Amino acid sequence: MGKVMALTGNEAVAEAMRQINPDVVAAYPITPQTELMHKFAEYHADGLVNTELVLVESEHSALSAVVGASAAGARAMTATSANGLALMWEIVYITASLRLPVVMAVVNRALSGPINIHCDHSDAMGCRDSGWLQLYSENSQEAYDNTIMAVRIAEHPDVLLPVMVTLDGFILSHTMERIDVLEDHEVRDFVGEYKPRRALLDVEHPFTVGPLDLTDYYFEHKRQQMEGMAHAEAVVEAVSREFGERFGRHYDTVEEYQLEDAEVAIVAMGSTAGTSKEVVDELRQAGEKVGLLKIRMFRPFPYDRIRNALRGKKAVAVLDRAVAFGSYGGPVYTDVRATFYGVSDAPVLVNYIYGLGGRDITPAHIRTAFDQLKSIARTGRVETLVGFLGLRD
Repeated sequence: MGKVMALTGNEAVAEAMRQINPDVVAAYPITPQTELMHKFAEYHADGLVNTELVLVESEHSALSAVVGASAAGARAMTATSANGLALMWEIVYITASLRLPVVMAVVNRALSGPINIHCDHSDAMGCRDSGWLQLYSENSQEAYDNTIMAVRIAEHPDVLLPVMVTLDGFILSHTMERIDVLEDHEVRDFVGEYKPRRALLDVEHPFTVGPLDLTDYYFEHKRQQMEGMAHAEAVVEAVSREFGERFGRHYDTVEEYQLEDAEVAIVAMGSTAGTSKEVVDELRQAGEKVGLLKIRMFRPFPYDRIRNALRGKKAVAVLDRAVAFGSYGGPVYTDVRATFYGVSDAPVLVNYIYGLGGRDITPAHIRTAFDQLKSIARTGRVETLVGFLGLRD
């Protein structure tokens, strides 16, 4: 089944897009996403896809073009990073509000200013309440697989919402890894043919897209959008389960790693989950009961799964690669804390901000977090609920 290829994260996502063969792709370059679209443009130039590739003048235009194509009945995709995603801001909300099943790769990068082209999660976290599903990738293999699954998830009739597939800039996007690539026909069979419920080009069944929607029905339309998001968790689980049954690579909304008997644990997303697994294995070999909860699906937030996985633990550290300015801790931490509101056997929850602007998160940093968790579990004393890893004095 399939073949092994040496690919960067950007190339892995571009390869998945080639195999999906979407009807329309709109492209605009921004570091560190640029090479992703360069590679897809090569496929287009070589006649390996039937896609209409639209080169536009800005990221705002890229997502606008994709919105128009999707509303017309096309399977449409794009990609961006950081300031490009910020420039799309208006259209990000419009895409979700129009219930368009667009898939967009977001190569995570810090938002300016000061200008920084390296990884943190501030770009995608800025869109966390926009109505897009968000899937985070631990490695390039997962970015490849997530891209394929995202098409099925977005187009499911119970969802019909856009999906953001994220991968950490440079850490994954520009690092070459061993990728198990499926056969083209396997991918095409898995995603299937797109059959939109409605399409602007279907002149026999006219309908309106993006009308003025004032106090009479706007509230009800937002409620319908909430229902789509509420259905999404079960759809992500079902599509991921089918993917695993077909291809042998298994994913879920969250991953519990050495967690069942753990007394203390870390919660992480993206490539940091891989680093954390190495530290968990090392500490386990030393006889310490530590574990990891990896969040793959951040939106919709899997509250029940997280609560069930972590309740009864003595202390848990939530790692955030973004700041929620003015809030009490980072965005992942605040959601995890809300999950445990009123729960009697909730763990002590602490937060660590790390890796802003691409600063390395090392095994030593993870060990420091575990050391502090073990101290909390042993003494019951918490020096601070919100701290930092890798911050210079």
